[in-house]
Amino acid sequence: MAQVYDHGGGVRSVQVPIPDNPLGHTLVYVVDTDRGPVLIDTGWDDPASWDTLAEGLTACGTAPAEIHGVVITHHHPDHHGLSGKVREASGAWVAMHAADAAIVRRTRATRPERWFSYMADKLTAAGAPDAHVSPLRTARRRGTLPGFSPALPDREIAPGELLDLPGRRLRAIWTPGHTPGHVCLHLEEEHPAQLPGHGRLFSGDHLLPEITPHIGLYEDPDDTTVTDPLGDYLASLERVGRLTPAEILPAHQHTFTDAPGRVRELLAHHEERLTGLLALLSEPLTPWQLAEHMEWNRPWEQIPYGSRNIAIAEAEAHLRRLVKLGRAEAVAGSEPVRYVAV
Repeated sequence: MAQVYDHGGGVRSVQVPIPDNPLGHTLVYVVDTDRGPVLIDTGWDDPASWDTLAEGLTACGTAPAEIHGVVITHHHPDHHGLSGKVREASGAWVAMHAADAAIVRRTRATRPERWFSYMADKLTAAGAPDAHVSPLRTARRRGTLPGFSPALPDREIAPGELLDLPGRRLRAIWTPGHTPGHVCLHLEEEHPAQLPGHGRLFSGDHLLPEITPHIGLYEDPDDTTVTDPLGDYLASLERVGRLTPAEILPAHQHTFTDAPGRVRELLAHHEERLTGLLALLSEPLTPWQLAEHMEWNRPWEQIPYGSRNIAIAEAEAHLRRLVKLGRAEAVAGSEPVRYVAV
């Protein structure tokens, strides 16, 4: 049975399951407007997830066919996965920030073997052993892709825009870091329970009550721009903290208050992590070696294959930040590249 919660003031949430994932579910928010309900995110593209979303919408007094629009916080499949099915059922528009819309277009246009080749080359450059890289090269030859064909959005969200939701005031706050086009959505209305603060914030994966969001590299096989996702994220955190919303409605876990306090915790966490990495970089290390020595939620030997790829991306994002701050540098001529504290 779908788990549905009424947050008051014409806002409800539906727990949409994520198959075989420790996060468990995505919270899809249903926001009443004068033209019909609008969804914030849609959940994973899976038959059971779709059935749960449809059942939850019925419990909210509506149905997939009645959805007026869909606002996507970011392009990841546990948020954007079911957008196409919602649009097919209702004719709803789908909106997303331009930077993530560009990723969706590239994902749809890029051949599977190109992605596998790109990931294999990237991991090799990061110092991954052949035993880790070879499955990607095999997958490339098979031409299989454990991926998706995400729905193309109809509208692009501009930072600071007041979205077209008749009868509501929902403003887009651009919060890059988790993805380049992640947006939080600030409901600029008085809190229904009169909690102190400024409205409510749908925070997507940017601000979660008990989880530190993954910050990796912005992946694009055809873009060689050297980005700084962690720097983007830290700046975005401070932007959200200054909003001082009365309540945060995240895409996972549960609602919470005291956004500035949670922002301070996350800023302190990343500063502590960067300091710890500098200590590890007293000797030259590849990104793979650095990830092996970093502290995770379990020993490196117990981290599964896919999660190791995520860990490498996170190590590289922190390295990018240290290099940009002038606190680490690549060792000239090293291959695979090694980094050392300066």
